Amino acid sequence: MDPHAAHVGFKFKDPAMDFVFGSLILGSAVNHGCEVGEAFATAAAIKDGDADSWRDQWLKTAALIEARGEQALAGGHAVSARDQFMRASYAYRAAMAAMLPDDPRLAPTAGKSRGLMKRAGKLMKPELEYIEIPFKGAVLPGYFRKAAPEDAPAPTLVMIGGAETFAEDQYFYIAPQAFDRGYNFLTVDLPGQGLLPLEGRFFSPDIGASISAAVDYALSRKDVDPRRLAVYGISSGGGFAPMAAERDGRIKAVIMNNCVVDAGAGVAKMAVATATPETVKGWSSFNRTSNQMIAWRFGVDMNNLPGLVEANKELRFDPARVDAPALILVAAGEYQSPEIERQNTLCLEGLASTRKTMVVTPAAEGAANHCVMENRSLMSQVVFDWLDVTFSPR
Repeated sequence: MDPHAAHVGFKFKDPAMDFVFGSLILGSAVNHGCEVGEAFATAAAIKDGDADSWRDQWLKTAALIEARGEQALAGGHAVSARDQFMRASYAYRAAMAAMLPDDPRLAPTAGKSRGLMKRAGKLMKPELEYIEIPFKGAVLPGYFRKAAPEDAPAPTLVMIGGAETFAEDQYFYIAPQAFDRGYNFLTVDLPGQGLLPLEGRFFSPDIGASISAAVDYALSRKDVDPRRLAVYGISSGGGFAPMAAERDGRIKAVIMNNCVVDAGAGVAKMAVATATPETVKGWSSFNRTSNQMIAWRFGVDMNNLPGLVEANKELRFDPARVDAPALILVAAGEYQSPEIERQNTLCLEGLASTRKTMVVTPAAEGAANHCVMENRSLMSQVVFDWLDVTFSPR
């Protein structure tokens, strides 16, 4: 099982790099995370499969976009500055896909990405607010943007990422589609995400509690309608979100893309489960870095990738304890995996709610890759049309 398999080829021969380029980078274009031209111009200078080359070229592109944004701001062109700062933020984020935790550029680059997103947020109307939610003696950093300038209670989407994500990723994944449909948007870095592992905060079995902390924050606001609050989890978040929903009745709808009933069982089917040091040496530096970063986020020795199986064993939930309305999305390419098909079928059949459905997004419409990242318009249509019906008073 390889969640990052590229069922559509984009640019690179190295599968890991091609997945990130096509699904994460190009997929973000619809939400203003990149321009296709600048993405391909950057890719043209990258050595296939080489982590250092990827990092250096994206850092170079990010600096160019940032400088253009500064020029626009100095000239009083707020909209241009906002758009450039957003893309520069995501370009710095792209560079971090090829950095290990001991890279001295990691924290400063993350700071650049977040700082530019904050500046862009202040130029939005309504403002994209940077927030910090208290949790177990620390904070969960993230963003909130209300649906409309006034404070009338509105439906709210709480967006949860997976094993490799930063809060900024979730903005570029779906936030503009939420705004267009009149939804508040909230996302945070959970322990294990963003740079929280640098503070010793790794993924753990109580991750549902951190999502409940985000729900606490949402419900403290008068612009959030408590009757229309949904939590949407992608990738590993497809397990985190229902883990929260089975313990927190304030979550009125849960969306999983796709559903991870038992993370340990899934990871046991992945290449990392049997990846000896000798095997890993044969991987591209980009693929090796990607998997080592995931190990770091779980508090696992980066030279012991099979340790991820044990680290994920307690990340599971009982579908019968989730009684909120539920939507499962599975990309057509991923659904070809027997393990992914098994877990999603198990989830659908076991969910307690009678208001549950599963949608397999079609490969014929370019919706085959992990979390439907390469067709976010289609993904968003499925999600929000379902939420509109679910939250309808009828």
